[in-house]
Amino acid sequence: MKEKERLSDIAWKKWGPYVSNREWGLVREDYSADGDAWNYTTHDGAEAKTYRWGEEGICGICDDVQKLVFSVGFWNKKDKMIKERFFGLTNGQGNHGEDVKEYYYYLDSTPTHSYMKMLYKYPQKAFPYEDLIQTNARRSKQEPEYELIDTGIFDNNKYFDIFIEYAKVDANDILIRLTIINKSESEAPLVILPTLWFRNTWRWGYDDYLPQLTSDEPDSIKINHQDVQIKNLYAKNSQKVLFCDNETNNEKLYQCANETRYSKDGINDFIINGNSHSVNPNHTGTKAAFVIDENFTPKEAKTFEFRLTDKELSQPFKNFDTIFNNRKKEADEFYEEIQKGIESEDEKMIQRQAFAGMLWSKMFYHYNVEKWLKGDPSEAPPPKSREKIRNFQWKHLNNEHIISMPDKWEYPWYATWDLAFHTISFSLIDPDFAKHQLKLFLFEWYMHPNGQLPAYEWNFNDVNPPVHAWAVFRVFKIDEYLKDKPDIQFLESAFQKLLMNFTWWVNKKDNNGNNIFEGGFLGLDNIGVFDRNTELPNGEHLEQSDGTSWMAMFALNMMRIALELALYNPIYEEMAIKFFEHFLAIANSLDNMGDECFSLWDEQDEFFYDALSLGDGNHMYLKMRTIVGLIPMFAVEVIDDEMIERLPNFKKRMQWVLDNKPQLAALVSHWEVKGEESKHLLSLLRGHRLKRLLNRMLNTDEFLSEFGVRALSKEYEKNPFNINLDGTDYTVKYTPAESDSHMFGGNSNWRGPIWFPVNFLIIESLQRFFFYYSPDFLVEYPTGSGNYSSLDQIADALSKRLAKIFLKDENGNRPFNGQYPRFQTDPDFKDYILFYEYFHGDNGRGVGASHQTGWTGLIAKILMPRFSKKKIAESETEMPGETKS
Repeated sequence: MKEKERLSDIAWKKWGPYVSNREWGLVREDYSADGDAWNYTTHDGAEAKTYRWGEEGICGICDDVQKLVFSVGFWNKKDKMIKERFFGLTNGQGNHGEDVKEYYYYLDSTPTHSYMKMLYKYPQKAFPYEDLIQTNARRSKQEPEYELIDTGIFDNNKYFDIFIEYAKVDANDILIRLTIINKSESEAPLVILPTLWFRNTWRWGYDDYLPQLTSDEPDSIKINHQDVQIKNLYAKNSQKVLFCDNETNNEKLYQCANETRYSKDGINDFIINGNSHSVNPNHTGTKAAFVIDENFTPKEAKTFEFRLTDKELSQPFKNFDTIFNNRKKEADEFYEEIQKGIESEDEKMIQRQAFAGMLWSKMFYHYNVEKWLKGDPSEAPPPKSREKIRNFQWKHLNNEHIISMPDKWEYPWYATWDLAFHTISFSLIDPDFAKHQLKLFLFEWYMHPNGQLPAYEWNFNDVNPPVHAWAVFRVFKIDEYLKDKPDIQFLESAFQKLLMNFTWWVNKKDNNGNNIFEGGFLGLDNIGVFDRNTELPNGEHLEQSDGTSWMAMFALNMMRIALELALYNPIYEEMAIKFFEHFLAIANSLDNMGDECFSLWDEQDEFFYDALSLGDGNHMYLKMRTIVGLIPMFAVEVIDDEMIERLPNFKKRMQWVLDNKPQLAALVSHWEVKGEESKHLLSLLRGHRLKRLLNRMLNTDEFLSEFGVRALSKEYEKNPFNINLDGTDYTVKYTPAESDSHMFGGNSNWRGPIWFPVNFLIIESLQRFFFYYSPDFLVEYPTGSGNYSSLDQIADALSKRLAKIFLKDENGNRPFNGQYPRFQTDPDFKDYILFYEYFHGDNGRGVGASHQTGWTGLIAKILMPRFSKKKIAESETEMPGETKS
């Protein structure tokens, strides 16, 4: 199979969709005195400002170090500027935080990007920039967002469907096709501007090498860069070529002299204002665009072809359609094999678009914190105040790689725990990329010398749940299954670095040395009564059931990796023993904190709660039922007798612990009680506690939604949680969708909606428990129904609920599309899938970042077929498709 063969040739990944959808408003482009990144670089200023660390564009591609970028701009002859970048609201402008206000869809991509396709819907009327800003500004947190479709700009189909496709002839020869359709009943003009430019690497004082773009003909551009193999861009339909330089227009932005005559916005100024002095008449520069000025008759479709190549060609468009058709056919063949066993065509389409969204969301990410703090030699030094605003403890961090982003507009920066979930889906189509992504964050130029993993660029010091070890082992097992060969070198290398990360957690986040962990917000943003990073006034601190549970899970993950490595090298038995004992210590502490032996499990409510550790040594529950109390389920591991017998040193030490510290083992492990087929269980939950948690989780009046597990009990919709701490009243209400809280400032809401990552871990944990308990362990599902199901059946049922978010219902509607009938019924909208950040807890509507095919891309994994129980048992449920809906 052609695409499968190409995966082993790294050259085929040299070029890809590695261009951000937004570079403005980012920390790494912020050189302000106060750290106000959103206002230092803005959408409107972006057309005239040269970026320091990356580039942005619509449907753009670039090489893997982003020396050369190709993207497409459009102008409908009504907008105030060329549409070169997607518009959206900043964190302060949106009534629910930042949000892109455009409609675009990732439709297809192979892992090597040999074929790619996306769709952008461009309005024919003037884009309503000010209306979107002002109307959202007037709305409160209790009102919905004002969306682009609410403006009426798509009424009467007054828009263009712009399909952008790429097909590679070879690694450095790329065909580009635009298919543009006038969807309206009226004639409509459109200026198309396929644009090529160099990322500015010469302005900062390190390297003054200046590459050049030139042209002698209206249909070709010559590329001259010492580090770029591609030398020509050909156009089949161009009328002219315009040139300027990728340099800041200082006069426009800062009212001071320009360093070059033809600045970055020169092409925009020529097209919009007819300023012939803004482009270089000598047809040379570092930014260039073909100009294709077309008029479209009603419903007319036109195709435009381009070729970016390392070859000199007299007939660049010969066999163009044949090559495109071959690459599309190869993509179909690749996914046909991946999707064997998926019977529903709707499921296949959703999964393929999910994979496409993940592949299109790869991005060149460049950030050297030390240079960012110091400033560059040729630029004015940054204000002194910047030195301590953020990330000054991460001077070692120097990132310059292709990284999977959560969303290239709303989150065009990595989030480490998000990425761990990304790799699970990536491993199904490109396990080598998944492994490389996980290894990146363990490199010395990512991981802090003290062992901490960077969280995200707004604050690398923030603490995300430690899921990296879980992802490493999951990807390892999927890779082993697909290739029929274990990559022990990958597993061993990752394990060595994860040891440092585990040690950092133990040293930094165990406040009293009692194996109870205070991770802070742990990626769950406003899930708590108050900001969980807050320093409390009287010395109290939060003992977190989720922080402790994540660490118990981390310990089990590390133990399992060590056991796997010990099968090849007995020295790792000692590490397996270390993590076995550490897990038992954490599990014991969860039930026996301090002199009073305080437990985070509340016997009265039969639920896990966070607790405040008070200055007098006592504890007080924060008795609010959130998904935090379900996270103890994630710490579960099942090991069979066969593995234990192959590791005699581990068996001997394990037996000593069981004989000499029976109170530890009996509390949590039931190690001595063999499950089906002589399997042993390590878990924070005995059978009774597991059933009691599931009683809450599977209750439709609490956590169980028609579309998955909610982040907060629905009980608090009618009966909000109230508590007074140090004279301050706190109230938490169930909010199934947009946040009504200013905590963390944006749209992030864990007070009710459905989030894919925790739902995915719930499903996996239930499968692990089932692997031990067998079909005889039954739980009422849903709670109060009188019907009982096995844990495996419940895991399947939860998978189906998540899949329902995207699948057509009995009326042909897709719940994620929410309240807009047009999105549900219009054939030009209804089958294009958006993988939102999270989903309405009652109706499944998509909420938050609309293109977060990062962790929501887990739907691709969920839609994979189940394998036989025998195969699952043989690989310890680590198969690539065990969560079938």
